[in-house]
Amino acid sequence: AGVHAIGQAANFETTLKLKETSWVKAINSLLPDDILVKSAEYAAEEFHARHSAKSKIYQYIILNHDQISPFIRNYVYQVKQHLDITLMKKGAEYMTGTHDFSSFRASECSARSPVRTLNRLEITSISYKKGISPLFLLSSVNPSLCHAELVSESIIPCGSTLIIFTLEARSYLQHMVRNIVGTLIDVGRGKIKPSDIKTLIGKKDRRCAGQIAPSHGVYLIEVRY
Repeated sequence: AGVHAIGQAANFETTLKLKETSWVKAINSLLPDDILVKSAEYAAEEFHARHSAKSKIYQYIILNHDQISPFIRNYVYQVKQHLDITLMKKGAEYMTGTHDFSSFRASECSARSPVRTLNRLEITSISYKKGISPLFLLSSVNPSLCHAELVSESIIPCGSTLIIFTLEARSYLQHMVRNIVGTLIDVGRGKIKPSDIKTLIGKKDRRCAGQIAPSHGVYLIEVRY
């Protein structure tokens, strides 16, 4: 599985005059099951889904636990080793603002300039003392439909932590989000110090930063116009 999108936007030109709801139904009828159009609206002629964007918000989700359910293995990145969230937050402070992000771009990135402004980089965590079951909704509606032992089988294991990285910028370099997260994971593991982030940015060398985080933990949350 690759990168996911919850708030992807797209535009096209047409001479047809349909209701917005009709466009949604028509387009969804042609799409595969793993893509869904949620809404449609007519835009100004000069609007462009990519170039008109003021900012894009991405999230990266990590399951910090030694077990992972097969139900979610393609939707979160599992890190078994304990991650120190406090250290990662300190490291993230060095990344916000305008920098040359050459150390965090793909080697094949074609962007003319490596300079980007990262407006926001927040790290939050959710700890689960109890697991979350794929059948908990069904059991709450009609308990007789589910055996207790089935309901206790968790999608998110008991004692696990979800770590969520939220990034906002007008534009990104190729693999920038994943390379930033991968490097902050090294901080959380104690492999490098939070203050080393400043040094990595200054080196402007991709080989000096951490490994790229897998694509299946990435979500495009929102495009702001």
